[in-house]
Amino acid sequence: MPKLITTRTRIADLGKPRIIVIGGGFGGLEVVKGLKGLKAQVVLFDKYNHHTFQPLLYQVATSGLETSAIVAPFRKLFASQADFYFRLGEVKKVRPEENYIETSIGGVKYDYLVIATGAVTNFYGMTEVEKNSSSMKNIVDATKLRNKIIRQLEYALLTEDEEAMNSLMDFVIVGGGPTGVELAGALTELKKNVFPKDYKELDMRQMDIHLVEASPRLLNGMSDQASAKALVFLQEMGVKVHLSAAVKSYDGYEVLLSTGEKLISKNMIWAAGVRGNPVSGLNPELTARGNRLLVDEYNRVKGYDNIFAIGDVALMEGDEKFPKGHPQMAPPAQQQGRLVARNIKRLIAQKPLAPFRYFDKGSMATIGRHKAVVDMRGGIRFQGFFAWYVWMFVHLMSIVGFRNKVFTFFSWMWNYFSYDRSNRLIIGRGEEKLSPDEVKQPIEEVKQTA
Repeated sequence: MPKLITTRTRIADLGKPRIIVIGGGFGGLEVVKGLKGLKAQVVLFDKYNHHTFQPLLYQVATSGLETSAIVAPFRKLFASQADFYFRLGEVKKVRPEENYIETSIGGVKYDYLVIATGAVTNFYGMTEVEKNSSSMKNIVDATKLRNKIIRQLEYALLTEDEEAMNSLMDFVIVGGGPTGVELAGALTELKKNVFPKDYKELDMRQMDIHLVEASPRLLNGMSDQASAKALVFLQEMGVKVHLSAAVKSYDGYEVLLSTGEKLISKNMIWAAGVRGNPVSGLNPELTARGNRLLVDEYNRVKGYDNIFAIGDVALMEGDEKFPKGHPQMAPPAQQQGRLVARNIKRLIAQKPLAPFRYFDKGSMATIGRHKAVVDMRGGIRFQGFFAWYVWMFVHLMSIVGFRNKVFTFFSWMWNYFSYDRSNRLIIGRGEEKLSPDEVKQPIEEVKQTA
């Protein structure tokens, strides 16, 4: 069998401007779509071959949706776009003086470069916490978390040690932003509606769900009204909320909080923050707070005429409404992506660039059935039943791909009328299979640390 040696990206030079987009998240997709029809080569690099609708990752993790409902292959999305190239690979370094990038599959030159590499989970330097907790930034993370949630309950059935059993059934979610709040609500609904039917031998009253937030309020970035109502919703559902409490350490069993309180759990889910994920090779002085690249009002990386950065990895200063930079969410990334596509067209046509102006439509978060909070532009705020339907409609319309919209809609309808979650599956790595030998070791570990 011949040996496969990859030394180059195999992108022919057609004599057209070449625009390379690094990252196929919300911003990267908008750049590629916005360049449709331009007489240029558009090359998308990503280490995955699909786009993931990240706002619904928590529903995959809590068995509400199948993985296929929130992912869309890049090649399918842009199959009709001429001069579009996708390459499955990781960009390692930019050599701006040569207009060249180094990747895991070879190097390639560019005329214009768009860095849309997003963000990674921020553990704030706590290596022990990073090692022992679960995070959720991509579809693989969400699947692993779903496996763990279900597997821990299976393990809880196998011990008569009450403390060990409780440590397997209890969950600590760190971070009171939308992801943490939505995860806490989804786990609570599993505890109430699904797990009592699946695990009749377990007393679900012993399953505690903790939500830990370092600041004095939930949902920072939303209104005080939305924050207060989210807290009420969660407490009514039975979530134990710890405000003004930061995690100091976690060894896989004991969570130590800054208040001195200790929580015993084998399950910590980290949703406490993100940091930018820039590509190396650019001027290090351009990396600002949050590990984000400083950009000008046109989203050009400062000091470079043909390199742009958008979304979570970009920090644009000067906006009076967002002095610390725009929020690391999908809407700013999408709007910046559309603007960058237009500005690249302007550069090619030798026209002046248009500055970025963020149009903030508002924020929202769901806590559970008939429980959501919405802050809209213009000071319009509402919570509860209607907000929940608004949240579902907005997210359903935002999912990429008609097929995914249909799958998600019918999954939500099934969950709504049946009070069930159909995707309660342990799928993945071999060590997650429940063979007798594999069960014995985790239980013994729990007993030893109890």
